Amino acid sequence: MKGALIGCGFFAQNQLHAWRDTDGVEIVALCDQDAGRLAQTAADFDITRTHRDAAEMFAKGGFDFVDIATTVPSHLPLVKMAAEAGVHIICQKPFAENLTDARAMVAAADAAQKTLMVHENFRWQSAIQAALYVVKSGSIGDPFFGRFSFRSGYDVFSGQPYLAEGARFIIEDLGIHILDIARAFLGDADRIAATTKRINPKIKGEDVATMLLTHKGGATSVVDCSYATRRMPETFPQTLLEIDGTDGTVRLDAGYQLSVTGKETHSVDVNPPVLPWAEKPWHNIQESVLTIQQHFVDCVTKGRPPQTSGADNLQTLALVEAAYLSAAEGRTVRLSEL
Repeated sequence: MKGALIGCGFFAQNQLHAWRDTDGVEIVALCDQDAGRLAQTAADFDITRTHRDAAEMFAKGGFDFVDIATTVPSHLPLVKMAAEAGVHIICQKPFAENLTDARAMVAAADAAQKTLMVHENFRWQSAIQAALYVVKSGSIGDPFFGRFSFRSGYDVFSGQPYLAEGARFIIEDLGIHILDIARAFLGDADRIAATTKRINPKIKGEDVATMLLTHKGGATSVVDCSYATRRMPETFPQTLLEIDGTDGTVRLDAGYQLSVTGKETHSVDVNPPVLPWAEKPWHNIQESVLTIQQHFVDCVTKGRPPQTSGADNLQTLALVEAAYLSAAEGRTVRLSEL
């Protein structure tokens, strides 16, 4: 498969490294409006074909899929452009600015009969997958409670300064990942209650959020996110979790320590490998990028829907929208309202 990537920014560098390690794929074209960034990325990854205009790139063709690694306002027109060009699509999160746009993108890909996957990579971290395997195996029985926590004081704004400018921050940028993890473990939710707070006076959006989910299968979960938590050692960018089941509990603690407690307790170190192009502490995120991109290629090749398809991601995006509505109005929101 031949691919093209639109957007050569901060996180796209991880995606390009991962594409080089993905079996059965080659990136043949790059697109970015910033000429300097485009030229540097092309040189770094030895990609000779470059474009400043996405429409021009699609018109020229010569690739089977596109990786849209841009910010959210451009996703709708780019996904529609890709669908009209008849190529498969992997799109960065947040998938869309609102559910109406997200549904339109899903409909466009469906009409073109092309795969559309959202780059929702957090659930693909190997430590998360190890915990998910325990739960799905049935070894802790039926899960009835979960806590999914990401709390840090790490300065994410130095590498991505635009994050400080939006009216929305932690739920839309980070919480969306943790909500998706909660869905992976406990299934879809039908209602949510949320509170938010802004601690950092230099940003415009919220940097703390606490969310209570009621899942359709009867389980309850707490999703809590913070970029205003000072801790030592710093756990960025680890997601910590605890799942209670009728026959036991599984925990993923700081330092990638996975423990399962039932009739007896056992623990295992699930620290992810540091890929040749990766660096700590980002290595868990970087590894998950390779895993999700390989999943995308395998699904396209075999003609099956990805786990984080556009249609599936509508449920995660709905939780984000419902969380903001809940925090604004001080009430529990049912997803059926959206």
